[in-house]
Amino acid sequence: AHRQDALLHDDGGQYACTARGLLPDGDVPPRIQNRFEDLDKVVAADNKLQIEKQMFLNAKDNSGNTVLREITSETEVHPGDKVTARFVIRTDRDLEYVHLKDMRAAGFEPLNVLSRTKYQGGMYYYESTKDASENFFIEHLNKGTYVFEYQLIAVHVGDFSNGIATIQCMYAPEFTAHSAGMRFKIVK
Repeated sequence: AHRQDALLHDDGGQYACTARGLLPDGDVPPRIQNRFEDLDKVVAADNKLQIEKQMFLNAKDNSGNTVLREITSETEVHPGDKVTARFVIRTDRDLEYVHLKDMRAAGFEPLNVLSRTKYQGGMYYYESTKDASENFFIEHLNKGTYVFEYQLIAVHVGDFSNGIATIQCMYAPEFTAHSAGMRFKIVK
């Protein structure tokens, strides 16, 4: 056996840490690695708990009614435009104490900034607005599919990565999922 001391080193942008302690000859010390990815390149998790995030531009049709047009890479969003963030949640079992976090793009601000309890899409939840995210706390989520939305307004011009939405059962963290990331532009 030989003694291995803790060591932290940079391995091409990834950090590795080896543990202290006695190791049998020939054993390799454990490594911890982190990898970072742009949020717009993240693909959706495919689990028994699923979340899909969609962004829609609130537009007017010829008769003046508001219609939702899905935002794609070709959609032009302008400062002052209202946008709807829609979440589709699917679960194959009843869950309790679920946290949904939507990391919104820096070019948007929420229309609702007051934290409060709401009812929408067949569920009660508490909505809490933070600087870079919108948080939803759901006490009980029955088996099934749920759709709910919240409103944003475009405020800054630029090319933005719209963050992912993550959902996790707070006391059973193995039940977790995240949406895919996306990128879009807000133009003058």
